[in-house]
Amino acid sequence: MRVLVTGASGLVGRALVPALREGGHSVRRLVRGPAHAPDARWDPAAGTIDQDALAGCDAVVHLAGESIAEGRWTEAKKARIRESRVAPTRLLAEAIARERRPPALLAASAIGFYGDRGEEVLTEDHEAGTGFLPDVCREWEAATGAARDAGARVARLRLGVVLAKEGGALAAMLTPFRLGVGGRLGSGRQWFSWIALPDVVEIIVRAVERPDLDGPVNVVAPTPVRNADFTRALGSVLGRPTVAAMPAFAARLAFGEMADALRLASTRVVPVRLDGVGHRLRFPEVEGALRDLLGD
Repeated sequence: MRVLVTGASGLVGRALVPALREGGHSVRRLVRGPAHAPDARWDPAAGTIDQDALAGCDAVVHLAGESIAEGRWTEAKKARIRESRVAPTRLLAEAIARERRPPALLAASAIGFYGDRGEEVLTEDHEAGTGFLPDVCREWEAATGAARDAGARVARLRLGVVLAKEGGALAAMLTPFRLGVGGRLGSGRQWFSWIALPDVVEIIVRAVERPDLDGPVNVVAPTPVRNADFTRALGSVLGRPTVAAMPAFAARLAFGEMADALRLASTRVVPVRLDGVGHRLRFPEVEGALRDLLGD
């Protein structure tokens, strides 16, 4: 199959592109800078895209977007988070809609769609929560509308916290935990919905190859854990104590608005759509995933 990938230089994209090629697929990256064959170029800020890159394409995997976990959420940062998701997704969806045979669009979203929901068990049928992240995710997903209206299969991949040694949330935790100063955040009772990077890649490859995933798809492990339990699991894998803790007020001082939206929020998400198509993850339990990812 012919696959076009945006965000190929990000954490998921760097693992996905070689996996697709190893599976026999022809992959082109859609990049913002100079494009060298076989890559193609787009400029979401200018509203331009290489339409020829979509000709004969079977699927588009859209992963591009500003990191939400790096840097404080100033008004400028929040604007970049929104603008890096909504306008590029709309541009891509409209380009897909112009094709005589629109390719499938597999568009990244996030479990931030649901917001801080306490103990509630969240499936793909639940509505968006309230707040900045749910608002962004709702707009982000709505921006795929042109592709869907043109008859393309559109899967909105609501990714949980992606665990990988190479980057993302886990990589940021490793230094303090290895120094023995890692610990729970706030009460530690907030739910943490996670997924290992190899499972993310397998799910996206499946969505490229098979038409049984469309609409919203929770890309999470079936076993969300509380922050305190994740902390203990990571400490156990690293062989380090986890007695340190960051009170909620300290998290708010350190991270600002992001603390309540990401670090202290409780989002208990389960993968009903994946279960419904019989997809089984390689790493359904967090400690096993951590041991594999960290090589311990």
